[in-house]
Amino acid sequence: MLSSFLTGFFLGISLIVAIGPQNSFVIRQGILGKHTFYVALFCAISDSLLICLGVIGISFFLNSFISEFSNLLFGLSSLWLFGYGVLRLKSAFKGNINKEIADSKSKKLRSTILVLAILTFANPHVYLDTMVLIGSISQQFLGIYRITFAMGAIVASFVFFFCLGYGATKLSPLMKRKSSWQVLDILIAIIMFNIAFNLFFAINW
Repeated sequence: MLSSFLTGFFLGISLIVAIGPQNSFVIRQGILGKHTFYVALFCAISDSLLICLGVIGISFFLNSFISEFSNLLFGLSSLWLFGYGVLRLKSAFKGNINKEIADSKSKKLRSTILVLAILTFANPHVYLDTMVLIGSISQQFLGIYRITFAMGAIVASFVFFFCLGYGATKLSPLMKRKSSWQVLDILIAIIMFNIAFNLFFAINW
């Protein structure tokens, strides 16, 4: 049982450790110190639900769906992530950092979670990683071992996102200068553009 749990845990960590749109948003909210707990909780619960769906076998149906509608999914996701990257780039060079920080701190939880939900579920890779890949690998385990494998992957999500969010809060003293926020927004924009272009070129024209 411990072996299957650790397999799920380390697989989960390896899949979500790469900085993507969701992780970038968590880092930014952590630095702002706004809704950090709920942002991390939303990400962890979202991953957990998708992992559970994959483990119970829906991954096979989703894999067919993604294959059939991959061009549409990748195209829309590419446009959304590119647009978010443009906003971050605009903020880096033309935005009023102090005003944006103040606006972010006054932003209600509902609107924050809405943006996060779009960044999370508009990315096809979240389904490929959690439902298809983890779901498919889980099929090699039987009975209670499959459950402990899934629990390992779920625990990995909770550990990662809470460490990421609250770890980012430690950077807040370094982010008092405008140049620090510019660097962060530029890095986020580069990540968004990179993912958007990869999705774009993955389209079967």
